[in-house]
Amino acid sequence: MFQRKRFKHRSRHRSHHRHSNGNGQIRVRTDGYLNGQRKNNLRSTQSAEKLLEKYTTLAKEAMSSGDKTLSENYLQHADHFMRIIDDRNKNKVENKVENKVVNTPSEENKNLEEKKE
Repeated sequence: MFQRKRFKHRSRHRSHHRHSNGNGQIRVRTDGYLNGQRKNNLRSTQSAEKLLEKYTTLAKEAMSSGDKTLSENYLQHADHFMRIIDDRNKNKVENKVENKVVNTPSEENKNLEEKKE
């Protein structure tokens, strides 16, 4: 009654396509639209600070045009990047404090050794 259609199996790695040139040799071709660049769908190439500025500006523009929903969406994106920036700054401060704590005893030892001499 119901027949399932059979689909051709596709490779998970779709960036390379195999083509035969007629004499039995297989030639591997990369996708032409990449122009030698890696495909990166997950991360942006811009810094978090630039993305925060971008989404804040987009939110202001959306609000001025009267689209409150789109403005809220952009503000959520801006908030996300603000949190990333805050976490990064917090980690920098913690690393500086840890480095000072680690370096302080050795510096004190050097000062004591200099006083002894």
